[in-house]
Amino acid sequence: MTWQFSLISAATQRTHIAALRVLGSGAFPCGTLGINVLGSFLMGLVTEYSTLKSGLPIQLRLFLTTGILGGFTTFSAFSLEAALLYERGQLGAALAYAVGSVALTTGALFLALALVRLLVNGGLHDPAGRRRRRAMRPGK
Repeated sequence: MTWQFSLISAATQRTHIAALRVLGSGAFPCGTLGINVLGSFLMGLVTEYSTLKSGLPIQLRLFLTTGILGGFTTFSAFSLEAALLYERGQLGAALAYAVGSVALTTGALFLALALVRLLVNGGLHDPAGRRRRRAMRPGK
């Protein structure tokens, strides 16, 4: 039961930090960046330690990396995959994976924003939608 709580707690904390960022002042997403960097650092620690010491059973390694850290941030898994490509001598693949992942996931997010704006607001530009929503509030 303790490991289940840890897994849920890691994912929940990551979500809370992201929510605080969304509700914040619009500054650079330091919380998200910090979580992604920390998750990647921890992924490197767990992976390398378990490789060098090889005392951890594979099930425990997978639980720690894919389970706990995967719930904390999927960016740590992305970082590990890019690093493994690089360390296997596949520099081009590592760069393509890193750049492609960031570009495609960010592009997918913008596509989703545009789709929702189109379906909800009847247009792709959000500021008018915000004005409509503000105008519809009671007492405003």
